[in-house]
Amino acid sequence: MDPLSYKSPAAILEQTASWLGCSLVDKKLAYHLDEQDGLRHFKDCFHIPKVKHLPSADTSLANGEEESIYFCGNSLGLQPKKVKTYLDEELDKWATIGVFGHHCGKHPWILGDECIVDLMTDIVGAKKEEVALMNGLTVNLHLLMLSFYKPTADRHKILLEARAFPSDQYMVESQIQLHGLDVQKSMLLIHPREGEETLRTEDILSIIEKEGNSIAVILFSGVQYYTGQLFNMPKITKAGQEKGCFVGFDLAHAVGNVELSLHDWGVDFACWCSYKYLNSGAGAIAGAFIHEKHTHKIKPALIGWWGHEIKSRFRMDNELELSPGINGFRLSNPPMLLVSALHASLEIFSEATMKALRKKSVLLTGYLEYLIKHYYSEERKNPEKPCVKIITPSCVEERGCQLSLTFSLPVKTVFEELQKQGVVCDLREPNGIRVAPVPLYNSFQDVHRFIELLGSVLAVAKKTSTVGKPFSTT
Repeated sequence: MDPLSYKSPAAILEQTASWLGCSLVDKKLAYHLDEQDGLRHFKDCFHIPKVKHLPSADTSLANGEEESIYFCGNSLGLQPKKVKTYLDEELDKWATIGVFGHHCGKHPWILGDECIVDLMTDIVGAKKEEVALMNGLTVNLHLLMLSFYKPTADRHKILLEARAFPSDQYMVESQIQLHGLDVQKSMLLIHPREGEETLRTEDILSIIEKEGNSIAVILFSGVQYYTGQLFNMPKITKAGQEKGCFVGFDLAHAVGNVELSLHDWGVDFACWCSYKYLNSGAGAIAGAFIHEKHTHKIKPALIGWWGHEIKSRFRMDNELELSPGINGFRLSNPPMLLVSALHASLEIFSEATMKALRKKSVLLTGYLEYLIKHYYSEERKNPEKPCVKIITPSCVEERGCQLSLTFSLPVKTVFEELQKQGVVCDLREPNGIRVAPVPLYNSFQDVHRFIELLGSVLAVAKKTSTVGKPFSTT
């Protein structure tokens, strides 16, 4: 069924369950949704860890031969099976022809990153000349901020969400300090309203309108790493640019998770990693975007030889011919083993398409949300019942596949018990567990199994905890 045919995932689930003649919590519904899933075969493209291989799993509680419930693609995506093949090809090339690998083979090393840029542009919604694959995420943010952040006496602030990913805030603080400015005066943080976990779009737009004339750069996450909130990037971009600000995004938790249209939205710049939803391995090569409108206006502050035009790069005459746009920001030749790992994943995305993946994701996460609320919502008549609160927005336009959960029981106990049962998710301080059913390799049956295990986990956690504590999300 087409998720876009209905107003909400709940409507699709209700319609499907009615047609099947079963309840929404019946496992029969999960089986049917998997059978109708046109993307289900992509799971075979990945290595799914077995329970017995997980360091924290307890095989007296969980079948060690079963596949784990891997809901941690928001932190590290699973390995595509083709990664090893592609790595072996490059290692064999290095072993057999050595330096000639720079110019020979399907992917000559001097063009390694450029050979797969097309696959990335479709995922971020950009033109080829607007995207480069290079470095790591924070390195790329620094490189781009050196060119976009040019503070003046009147316009010197950088706006970002409070509790942004630590590396983003450290980067912002150091950029401000690099210009000899006071972080307390030049870093502008926007907080949720009292008693709320996420930011309201109207509050973001309001502070841009109020403070915009003093803001040099707006730097937001595409998807907030802790809450899972998907920000309204088109509206933030438009509002910021109308006030004369540059607008950029850290897309670490958005790329490969939600549909992006960086070029059409007019975003000034963006950066992302590729080891989360893009499944290219820990420390993988990152990506960066600069809109074509800045091609001949924004220049790199730091230059390396890979930013030199390729047609004359190897003349070695030390006369710089800078590549226009983002390609001028490249510093060094691409690490081919990292490029190969990314290549294996991007091919899968090309076949699956972000549009189809997003459709499935909306329904998959909606199914998880429905079951959590059905079984584990707070009940005033039963205050001792273990309950789960979803802090991620319920509106599908304001989230990706991740749901961030808080618990009435000690979160570390819940997390440890989930791990024992072969569930892979992650704990984030102060008290959140992030679960992310990824449409490329997770199924509706994975979600149903998780909900079943969560019930037993909460029962164990309740026994080992003090009962009757007031529910808290602080």
